[in-house]
Amino acid sequence: MKITVISVGKLKEKYLKDAIAEYAKRLGKYCKLELLEVADEKIPENAGNAAEESVRAKEGERILKFVRDDVYIITLEIDGAQLSSERLAERIENLGIQGRSHIIFIIGGSIGLGKEVCERSDFSLSFSKMTFPHQLMRVILLEQIYRSFRIINGEPYHK
Repeated sequence: MKITVISVGKLKEKYLKDAIAEYAKRLGKYCKLELLEVADEKIPENAGNAAEESVRAKEGERILKFVRDDVYIITLEIDGAQLSSERLAERIENLGIQGRSHIIFIIGGSIGLGKEVCERSDFSLSFSKMTFPHQLMRVILLEQIYRSFRIINGEPYHK
């Protein structure tokens, strides 16, 4: 199975890069992992709804350049479905059984995802009603994907 994580913005913090590298290494046992970053747009101070929507649309265009028709898209959205780790593992496993061999997870920028990306999504996932820094979400997402593969393979994992 191939897992791609597309995220908006450059990762700058070394501790986050180190955590991502660790989970990428661990995931190598279970899947082919691809991590893609697309440039974020500068958000004007005191930006109104139209300016924010324009930013999301530009970032969305960059994201969608990496999306083919035959992939399964999971977007991270605050209003998405909240799943337990076991249910996420079950979803990933079922996609593999159905022959969906490439899953793309998409993490938006600081003001979220544009409507074109959300409309292309096959499943909207929320980790919490709380807001997390989008850079930190990369680590949290990779940890949960790793945990999912441990669950799928009947290996021990921290509960």
